[in-house]
Amino acid sequence: MSDDLILSVVTGSRAYGLDTAESDVDRRGVFVAPTAAFWRLDKPATHRDGPLPEQFSWEVERFCVLALDANPTILECLWSPLVEVITPAGRRLRDLREAFLSTRALRSFAGYAEDQSRRLDPAAPRWKQAMHMIRLLLSGLHLARHGEPLIQVGPHRDRLMAIRRGEVPWAEVDAWRAGLTAELTAMMTATMAGAPTVLPTRPDRDRVEDFLAGVRREHL
Repeated sequence: MSDDLILSVVTGSRAYGLDTAESDVDRRGVFVAPTAAFWRLDKPATHRDGPLPEQFSWEVERFCVLALDANPTILECLWSPLVEVITPAGRRLRDLREAFLSTRALRSFAGYAEDQSRRLDPAAPRWKQAMHMIRLLLSGLHLARHGEPLIQVGPHRDRLMAIRRGEVPWAEVDAWRAGLTAELTAMMTATMAGAPTVLPTRPDRDRVEDFLAGVRREHL
């Protein structure tokens, strides 16, 4: 692992409880570039691959921006139960995770799932992608109801794994997708109309900026 990592977690199928013997270990992390590097014309990289296989990391500022935009992959990193590296700064970032949440996340999760749906060919579905499309909708609904994304899929595992194996007819998968999408859409509509919600209207940017400024001071 790199010395500048403040957080590294396992995501993907192994974090969701949807892994098989052939599943890769998907690692996602957050690193901190030296503060002085931002004073140069050529800025530090916002992300990088490696050094381990299937490992991808974001520079802390880029990570925070994406989290404030409610990127599902980023938010799920903050709730992954499989933490491999965590420094004091990484722990502060994990402790801050609710500050990134807002009702925007409902649109984000629904939008990412819809994008996956459009890329699926009903005549020859990529079943693993179909499984993750459903999982993403389940995660978005869990976030809307409980204030955090669904990571471990729990009681949904058997049905999701059957989709992955291609054992569920496409019509049934699509019907499940449509039902979950309708639920999420109804919750978004109710929230916009002023219905009570566990999510704040806006993320807490001030807390996030205070965290980021503190990290930059530590890396001067």
